[in-house]
Order: sequence, then structure tokens, then C-alpha cells
Amino acid sequence: AWGSWGLADLTGTTAGGPMGLPKIAKIVFELIDEKIKFTSFKKDGDPIKKSEVLAKVEGPAISLLTGERTALNFLTHLSGIATSTSMMVKLISHTDTKILCTRKTTPGLRNIEKYAVKVGGGINHRIGLYDAILIKDNHIAIAGSISNALNKVKKLKNKIKIEIEVDNLKQFKEALKFNPDVIMLDNFKINDLKKAVKIAKNKVILEASGKIDHSNVVKIAESGVDFISSGWITHSSKSLDIGLDLIK
Repeated sequence: AWGSWGLADLTGTTAGGPMGLPKIAKIVFELIDEKIKFTSFKKDGDPIKKSEVLAKVEGPAISLLTGERTALNFLTHLSGIATSTSMMVKLISHTDTKILCTRKTTPGLRNIEKYAVKVGGGINHRIGLYDAILIKDNHIAIAGSISNALNKVKKLKNKIKIEIEVDNLKQFKEALKFNPDVIMLDNFKINDLKKAVKIAKNKVILEASGKIDHSNVVKIAESGVDFISSGWITHSSKSLDIGLDLIK
């Protein structure tokens, strides 16, 4: 039996309008055995329905069984991220606000999790510490103040993006004087977000962050901020229910 040839379906069993990423499953099987034939019926990011077949996999049975769990782990996890991202994007589609991912990713999986966000309609934001300066609360504490922290990096203005995280309107007004590229409004109440938008007058990009998911994203987007960064879409998205079923 272990040496026989097998044919199986990758089938979505979750109802609703989720999104699949069959490409990652294809890569897993092809790395295991070059004899495997993987036929996709969906492209990455295509919507899928309950009981709909995403792909067929054909090859030596032992190779299919070897790759089954790894392929499904990647497929269900990343499809969940794409689906959650797509849901967030659709919820705020009546606004000009865009959804960003964060660095709150699974160790070793950052690039493919961010790919899933992109497939879902989100925007990739900061791959690592090298592609932008983000001054957070710990940096401010070490520097002594927001002004001190921004003074230390002002010579890098126009060379690399400078973003600073603030916790309240007082800090926001202090940071605004230095004209950074982005000010992150962390855990702001809705009324304070609206005040910050009014004060900024489009002179700086505003990014809202802090415990943002599908339950509160609409009100936050409607405050007028430019971007919303959500760690939830990568660290707490529910995996889709997708299985590999042998065709007899």
C-alpha cells in the first residue's frame, strides 16, 4: 500500500468567503517528490467555498502522506491570515484607510505570513529593523523624552523613514513639532484619534495601532487615520479548515 500511486483532493470545508493559498502547498509537495503532479484550481487569493476543491495532488502514496500535514499546516494557517486580512480590508473599504501588517509574526515564517497579508489585500509594513526607524516607548524611555529621541535621528531625515509611537495627545503634539514621516497613535480612544487627525491637517501620516481587529477596525478607520496596523491578522487569525482527501 505504501508504494502505491495516489490521487487526492485539497478541499476547503469552512463556510463563508475565505481565501486560499494553494501555491504554498504545491511547493511543499514538489520539494518532497518531483514525481508529484499538483494541479491548482484556484490562484492565491481566490475566494473559496465550503467543499470546494482547491487542487488535486497525484503521486506516490508515501510521498503524498509525507507532505500532507506540512502542506496543510502552511495552507490552513496562511489562508486564515489572508482571509482575516481580506475581511478587515472589506470592512473599511468605504474609507481611505489602509491595513498594514506588523512584525508580530511567527519566528521563521515572517516572509510568507506577510505574503498572505498582501494576498488578502493588506500592505506589508516593516520587514525588520533595517527598513525604517520606529521610535517606541522603550526608545523614548532610554532617550529621556520624545524630543530627545527625535533629535537623535533628525539627521537621518529624508534618508530613511522615521516613525514615532505616541500614547496620548500631549506626546502627539510634541512629536508633530519634529515633522516625522509617520506618527503611530497607539491605543488612542476614538475621540483622540479624531482630534489628532484634525491637528495634523494632513502634514504627517497617521497610523493607528493597538489591539485592533475586526470588532473595532471600522470606527478606527472612520476617524480619518491613514493607516491601521494590526498584529491580530498574523498572530491571531483562525486557520481555515482544509483537508486532503484520497480519491478512490
